[in-house]
Amino acid sequence: MPDWILPVVIVIATVFAMEWVAWASHKYIMHGWGWGWHRDHHEPHDNLLEKNDLYAIVGAAMSISMFAVGSPMIMEASAWWPGTWIGLGILFYGIIYTLVHDGLVHQRYFRWVPKRGYAKRLVQAHKLHHATIGKEGGVSFGFVLARDPVKLKAELKRQREAGIAVVRDSAGA
Repeated sequence: MPDWILPVVIVIATVFAMEWVAWASHKYIMHGWGWGWHRDHHEPHDNLLEKNDLYAIVGAAMSISMFAVGSPMIMEASAWWPGTWIGLGILFYGIIYTLVHDGLVHQRYFRWVPKRGYAKRLVQAHKLHHATIGKEGGVSFGFVLARDPVKLKAELKRQREAGIAVVRDSAGA
């Protein structure tokens, strides 16, 4: 087996694993005890930056830490070689997140409204995530994988009727 295959597999596996890490941290940290940093992301504002952007620094620190763990120059003989490739996978996920979430969904860097396909589904799913008021309830906590918007609307409706979430009127739930 060529020497490059295992590192490529580690990078790709890390990118996929990071979607789960992002989903879990978004649902349980950002909409939990970390709401103080995330709240302004759910509220209208004219600021270039949000407190929520501090989470990008946390992601960068994760990536840098893995690069450090994998670097023989920093860790000397105790370097863990997969660390470099995991750090690279986290970096790639961060780039994908920035382009998809901040760029496509929130249009912080460019203006393009997809008319069809998976990009449209991503935008719809994230808009449904922002349909709730406050940190309680909600749907679509992932950033790159998006469930069917029809199912998400049904879940929002169920949450509203159960008193779990306050849903904005324009959400269609």
